[in-house]
Amino acid sequence: MDRCHQARVRNALEPEWEAKFDARSYGFRPGRGCADAIGSLYSTLNGTHAQRVWILDADLSAAFDRIDHVRLLDALGGFPARNLIARWLSAGVIENRRFAPTEEGTPQGGVISPLLMNVALHGMEEAVGVGYRRTGVNAGKAVMGTPILVRYADDFAVCCHTRQQAEQVKARLAVWLAPRGLVFNEDKTRIVHLEEGFNFLGFNLRRYRRGGRPAKLLIKPSQEAVRRIRCRLADEIRRMRGSNAMALIARLNPIIRGWAAYYRGVVSSNLFSALDNYVWWLTFRWARRTHPNKPKKWIVRRYFGRFNRSRNDRWVFGARDHVFNERGDIAYLTKFSWTKIVRHQLVAGGASPDDPDLTQYWAMRRRKMLAPLDSYNLRLLAEQDGHCSLCGDYILTPDQPPQSPHDWERWWLSIVKRAIAADYLTHHGRDGISDGNRTRLVHTSCHRSLRARRGRTPAPATPSGLA
Repeated sequence: MDRCHQARVRNALEPEWEAKFDARSYGFRPGRGCADAIGSLYSTLNGTHAQRVWILDADLSAAFDRIDHVRLLDALGGFPARNLIARWLSAGVIENRRFAPTEEGTPQGGVISPLLMNVALHGMEEAVGVGYRRTGVNAGKAVMGTPILVRYADDFAVCCHTRQQAEQVKARLAVWLAPRGLVFNEDKTRIVHLEEGFNFLGFNLRRYRRGGRPAKLLIKPSQEAVRRIRCRLADEIRRMRGSNAMALIARLNPIIRGWAAYYRGVVSSNLFSALDNYVWWLTFRWARRTHPNKPKKWIVRRYFGRFNRSRNDRWVFGARDHVFNERGDIAYLTKFSWTKIVRHQLVAGGASPDDPDLTQYWAMRRRKMLAPLDSYNLRLLAEQDGHCSLCGDYILTPDQPPQSPHDWERWWLSIVKRAIAADYLTHHGRDGISDGNRTRLVHTSCHRSLRARRGRTPAPATPSGLA
């Protein structure tokens, strides 16, 4: 019940603050995400003539746990549910059957907590000294000589012209954060030059100089992110010892798809190929361990082949003894490199989804934001204008996209499995009216309801990760 009330209060409070939040604040806001934060940094730092090349790479110490309640409630002003929010903030939490009072901070995991974090940190751009042009053809662009701050919740980076300016910005921010109960984590906060590079939201941003060529900004997955995914893949395959190929594919596909979807907007092609080689080695070793008495050629013939009909690749790992859809396709392991690199379209700075004058802008933006699906499903999705043929609702909800590799993994396990599970085939239009002999994407629940109304036994659900 508390979560329902928090969602109700958030829905009332969010439109007011969305109209005045900082232009380059992207965390936990509708219509914005990590890709927008990285895109904003790219537009600021890209080019040989980029001037803001000194970066304050900042990290706040336990930000969610230290927000000052009095200062936060003062920022809410006369909001009608202000007293209710105050009670939530001071209610305390129970963890491992132990009660802990909350005299400061916002409870992590709460529905309204991310919005309260953004409210508490609102005004950081003004404290840094960011200035924007208000009129003319350059309206919305930063004033020459001022720094630029890009923030995602409590993670932020400030792009400055000189090291001295970066140090001044850090000092001003320390003074501004103190009344709000926040401080820098000095061990993780540093001032670096762009040619040294810095990590932000799992990405590494660095300017490279090679020979006599002009300097070039490249954004790649960070080394720590690559190390984590390699360890994760190895651990998952190690846990699947003794299982069959079908279970291994179902376990790995969401992980691969999710990680590739998160990093598909940056320079990742070479890394995707390297990870594919690593996964091939892991799966081949798994197969050798599963069949220790079989020769290598036997293992290759059994587990590898051209299982993906749309690609001329004979080294795709698959389960020959399992057909997972009505077309007779064999279940196979997807590859990182099958995810196309697509540059993200940066959201307009002051655009709010609640602004009625921007309805067409957000509708156009949703149409241009392609889901990370294969070409076959994307074509079907486009033919249906994104709607289910049976109920008429959206197949893929056009709201906030996932914000991390883990969120993308959960998206593939839940939304995609529910929405387009393994190319569900139906030859019936809405309400069961015949629509010709055409392949359609429908909600799994709609597909199941249609079969139930016709007195059929529902088709078995596709194992997770095969869509």
